[in-house]
Amino acid sequence: MRAVGTVLVLVVLATVVATGARRWRIPAPSLLVIAGLFVALIPGTPALHIAPQTIALVVLPPLLYASAEEMSLRDLKIVWRPVTVLALGLVLASAAAVGFLAVALTPLTAPMALVLGAVLASTDPVAVTALGRRLALPGRVQTMVQAESLFNDATSLVLFKVAVGLAVASSVVSWPKAGGEFFLLAGGGSLIGAATAGMVALIRARTTDPVLETVIALVTPYAAYVLAEGAHTSGVTAVVVVGVVLGRSGYRLTDARIRLQLQAVYSVVVFLLESVVFAIIGLELPTMVRDLPAGSGAWPLQALALAAVLIGLRVLWVWPLSKVVKPVEGAASWRVAAVVTWAGTRGVMPLAAALSIPLLADDGSALPGRPLVLVLTTAVVVFTLVVQGLSLAPLVNRSGLALEPQDTAREQESARQQIARAGLDHLDQLADLGAAPDAALSRVRLSLDARLRHSQAQNPDEDHSAGEASLLQVYQQLRREVIVLQGTELQRMYETHQISDTTRRQLQYDLDLEESGLSGGR
Repeated sequence: MRAVGTVLVLVVLATVVATGARRWRIPAPSLLVIAGLFVALIPGTPALHIAPQTIALVVLPPLLYASAEEMSLRDLKIVWRPVTVLALGLVLASAAAVGFLAVALTPLTAPMALVLGAVLASTDPVAVTALGRRLALPGRVQTMVQAESLFNDATSLVLFKVAVGLAVASSVVSWPKAGGEFFLLAGGGSLIGAATAGMVALIRARTTDPVLETVIALVTPYAAYVLAEGAHTSGVTAVVVVGVVLGRSGYRLTDARIRLQLQAVYSVVVFLLESVVFAIIGLELPTMVRDLPAGSGAWPLQALALAAVLIGLRVLWVWPLSKVVKPVEGAASWRVAAVVTWAGTRGVMPLAAALSIPLLADDGSALPGRPLVLVLTTAVVVFTLVVQGLSLAPLVNRSGLALEPQDTAREQESARQQIARAGLDHLDQLADLGAAPDAALSRVRLSLDARLRHSQAQNPDEDHSAGEASLLQVYQQLRREVIVLQGTELQRMYETHQISDTTRRQLQYDLDLEESGLSGGR
């Protein structure tokens, strides 16, 4: 009962803080972590201990799925080379650098230092997506940062398993075995994710019940995660693949009503889970500090040094990449490097990995250094979320990479006019063929003409004759047909790089709203 009360209090606290963050235009994750820290320092606040399985199974799948669905597959195809370099090379380099520094600055043994390096080596997709959601970054830069955080899981997970094996059993590293395990985790997770996406697509294509569609959408990430983990592959990779595949084809599987409902439900779920999980990070740090053994008082300086090394190494790694691959044409490479570097925060996944470190070694003794690894991991996560999170928006604005609101508005307006013209052309073809009544064609044409004039459509008054009901049905059918055609044109404009992914999503949302306003269902 106490656990339920704690969760409810967290939900209320997170909702209030996140609402304030939106009003004050402060990144919600940063403010939630600070709020959690303050609450944990209040005398009498009960100690909070969250099982790693709870975070990994309950929280991560829907958040990863939502983040993967938002990613532009078109832009991913363009930036996959730097993403691969960052997801593989930078993770390995970061783990090695953190491990060496931890051996030099902390009392951790070499195996436990490597565990710490593996935990902190990868950026966090939940934090990156939450911080970047309100930033007006160019599509390719956003995709590059987001894709790196989504796909570096397999690398860091293999390193983590190898390091934990060394720490627990003092075993010798078999690098060929570790390489095979990497391909099993990444490849197996990808295959299970693709298979799950295929099955879900078949089911959703044959489902028209909004409630059932919503349940399927909520269960999909959990199903992919559980299936992959049960097969001893990467559950995170499986969820990411499902999200990317269904995010690309989801608009073909459902109608406007269901898409709008799914978007509303998932927005609530993501808001609640993100809010609670970032508050938990702040709440847990003081509890972990109290569990530290004597002689660990230098942990704040050690955590600061580790965070500085991670950021510095990221700068050295990203800068050459930004010179070779320019995600934004005409932008100075150092500006791109600065934004990509500063956007690489740590968050929920490193904390979940650190919490999953075994308590005991194989000989039954307590695993030395585990409390310090937990504290250093949480402290680095808090540092990146607060310092980088609060300063990321000003950095993006000063870099000149931020998309101006008027530029986005102009692109969206131009796209609206183009899809309206595509609809008018289709109506002209129907009129020439005599395939529909002139009155129905006129009403649809009037609506599209009004959009081209940037004014609200005004339908002419009609006499309520006996044929009005049938004319209305023809009008609605024609309007739906034109909306489908406009959606196809919108997708073509996106695929041919005429519009951004943000514009595509916004205009598809507008078309869905218009279609859902037509009575009569699908």
